[in-house]
Amino acid sequence: MRFSLSSILLVALAAESTVASSWFSKAVYNKWHETELERWLSDHNVPYPTPADRKDLENLVKSNWDSKVATPYKDWDPAQLQSYLKAKGTEVKKGSESNKQSLVSQVQSAWHESADTASSSYNSVKDWIFDGWTDSQLKDFLDRNNVPVPQPRKRDTMLAAARSNYESIAKKMNEAAHYPGDWLYESWSESDLKEFLDERGVPVPQPSSRDKLIASVRRNSRLAATQMKENAASASASAKASKESLSDALLDSWSDSKIKEWADSNGIKVPQGSKRNELLALARKHRDTLTGDKVASSASSAFGAATSNAQNQFAKATDDASLKSEDAFNEAVSSWSDSRLKAFLDARGVPVPQGGKKDELVKQVRLNRQKAATGWSAWTFDTWTTENLRNWLSTQNNKAAKQSGATRDELFKQAQDSYASASKSGGSNYASVTSYLASATDAAKDSTFDTWSESELKSYLDSYGVPSYQGSSMNELRAMARRNANYFRYGSSTPQGSVFGRLQSGAQWVFDQLKIGVSGGRATASYEGEKAGDAAKEGATSATNRVSEAAQRAGDKVKEEL
Repeated sequence: MRFSLSSILLVALAAESTVASSWFSKAVYNKWHETELERWLSDHNVPYPTPADRKDLENLVKSNWDSKVATPYKDWDPAQLQSYLKAKGTEVKKGSESNKQSLVSQVQSAWHESADTASSSYNSVKDWIFDGWTDSQLKDFLDRNNVPVPQPRKRDTMLAAARSNYESIAKKMNEAAHYPGDWLYESWSESDLKEFLDERGVPVPQPSSRDKLIASVRRNSRLAATQMKENAASASASAKASKESLSDALLDSWSDSKIKEWADSNGIKVPQGSKRNELLALARKHRDTLTGDKVASSASSAFGAATSNAQNQFAKATDDASLKSEDAFNEAVSSWSDSRLKAFLDARGVPVPQGGKKDELVKQVRLNRQKAATGWSAWTFDTWTTENLRNWLSTQNNKAAKQSGATRDELFKQAQDSYASASKSGGSNYASVTSYLASATDAAKDSTFDTWSESELKSYLDSYGVPSYQGSSMNELRAMARRNANYFRYGSSTPQGSVFGRLQSGAQWVFDQLKIGVSGGRATASYEGEKAGDAAKEGATSATNRVSEAAQRAGDKVKEEL
């Protein structure tokens, strides 16, 4: 059969048209309600005409979809871009710290998903929208909507219940579920919304309103869920690698008789006449059974606790620590000055009791102990060094920056006044202030108190009403300053209020346990070494050194990744 050129071209054009039509019909937003299209545009600061017909709204979403969903980092500020690179373990190129174009290029190279993956995730919002919620927020959502959950209420069970009932709850409330509205966050307070953003390094909208806060939380929820899964998986992999290094090193340090004893206690048959290499191979083959051995059980169970769901098993392992943290916080704030107690409440947007006595102030502080300081405020400067404060005031053309004799307390007061003035005026002036704070805060807090003079440390402690005793060393003064500063900033969750923070602290605890396990291995190896001779002692020392190094490397890796 012969085809003319015109018929071939006609078929090709028809095929191309079909593919294009098929692709567009598959776009997730094609099935959204008009209110959802408007909500998405509003969340992503895309202006749209009112009234507008559905076709106009869809076209607007389509033209902005890739930049807002597939490559959202192009709208990030330098601080967010650097934070993402740091979380991915990618070192920021020297000299590009404030070059947004260069940072965007670096983030693009390290980006974690394709445009198709990002788009397809919106086919089922319920699969990820709840991932960043706390246990209490999940419980409130389920209780508010009369969804029964079997006891005991574990996080995994509550997540499953929220996801499986999500669409039916939306239907009962006569709400759309493809791109959820404010109804989903009905039980969240403004503090909850701000805390969600703060924990993930997302700037809190200024000036903020409940609608703007919800929009920002909704816009950042999927990326937060993705990063949480990546970090947890990476931490688990690092912990597993360190566990294997630990068991290898311990086995290397054991004598033949010790390996046989361990194999026997774990029900592993050892062939008669096995040589050392064969014994080691047999032990490594059954390395998982090492968790049953007394020497390694503490380290193994520690890994199990810390690498499980960060809000489930690990929470159980840290209950005692949380209680001790709250007791320590309550004891510390009872000695704080009235001005510092009022400042703690003010930094969290909690009304300060007018004319309240100290007992009432302490009571309010303790009631709000689990709230972290929200967003930027005049208290952001609380722990900044003299140099940081002077640099900040220079950007505001404040005369105090040029006064060589100005004390840190004077500069601090000027910085607070300057911030309050910008916050009150709003607009571009306030936007430039928050932009500077976003890029400067991490650098300011990384070296907190390290460069402070003795008089500056004592003056800072005086603001809390904490006495600095005669003869206190600089290290003691710094420790007291850091402790009170952490209580002021984080409350009783010091300093692991966030999911990632708790996982990071858990990792450190794991590696502390590793050191305990290593000590046990060293003692055992030493005992066997005394019987076997100096050569065995040397081998044990070398092996236990490798354990410490392996644990440290894995610990550093987890910290970097978190």
